Amino acid sequence: MPLQKISQVVGRCVPIPGDDIDTDRIIPARFMKCVTFDGLGEYMFYDVRFDEARRPRPHPLNDPRFAGASILLSGNNFGCGSSREHAPQAIRRAGFGAIVAEGFAEIFFGNSTTLGMPCVSASRADIASIATIVQADPSKELTIDLRQKSLAIGGMTFPLDIRESARAALLAGEWDPIAQLLDGATDVDRVAASLPYVQAPAH
Repeated sequence: MPLQKISQVVGRCVPIPGDDIDTDRIIPARFMKCVTFDGLGEYMFYDVRFDEARRPRPHPLNDPRFAGASILLSGNNFGCGSSREHAPQAIRRAGFGAIVAEGFAEIFFGNSTTLGMPCVSASRADIASIATIVQADPSKELTIDLRQKSLAIGGMTFPLDIRESARAALLAGEWDPIAQLLDGATDVDRVAASLPYVQAPAH
């Protein structure tokens, strides 16, 4: 099945300020004892959202004003720390379709792209401006336009940056290499059959 071509992501935002938000904060290690990634979304940012008695802490993700948000706003070096794939999986399965931050850890960025979840960068000042708009009116939607390389909200437009290889893959619907490999199974079998060193030995 062909992958979705992703040129725009539109949704409401939730600001999660701070630099160096690492993967252990995004998904604590004790929740990674799972066979599949299903259900990880409920544990996203768990330890900063809930105390030891599972009571909600003050946190943007617990703020009813931001309920239903599908785009995260954050600071620099988002997704740093360990390379656990569970972190972007948790964010995606919590209903988020994109992240806007000043910068991203490289492995987190790659893992997010292969989920079809764009990670786009903007300046600290522009992210602060977007956050101010969102704080004043959380119902306003942000448009992430990968073709135009822009962010638009509340009548204002800001430039975005994204690695060109990731942008091209998202626009072309070629962001998941495993899905591409499975879709091309017939071609893989045909090529494999033509290679003498992978053919089954004669008996």
